[in-house]
Amino acid sequence: MYSKKVIEHFKNPHNQGVIKNPDAVGEKGNPICGDVMKIYLKISNKAKNQIEYIEDVKFETLGCAAAIAISSALTDMVKGKSIDEALKITKDQIVKELGGLPAPKIHCSMLGVDALKQAIENYQDKNNE
Repeated sequence: MYSKKVIEHFKNPHNQGVIKNPDAVGEKGNPICGDVMKIYLKISNKAKNQIEYIEDVKFETLGCAAAIAISSALTDMVKGKSIDEALKITKDQIVKELGGLPAPKIHCSMLGVDALKQAIENYQDKNNE
């Protein structure tokens, strides 16, 4: 049974789509269940202290209701956060934000975290060259 928040995010996902010319993209999939998540990031610097933060984030997810809800909730959670803050988000925080998930669907939350981390790592690798 899904929580009301999961159903809301599934039916009306936030931040769904593609960012043209993103600063970074991360993609993770699970070959067992077939879910695939792709996260797009637009990164900016705050003027005063030059902290890099996530100005915009979008996702494309092919998967179950839980995978789509996790992608939607995750993008809400990271928008406006610094890169360091975003990297600290855990699967447990996403599950809590959604009001829980059925045990067989918890693995979906890890896909979201992994796709976000991959996008940030890709951004950092590209900008440290």
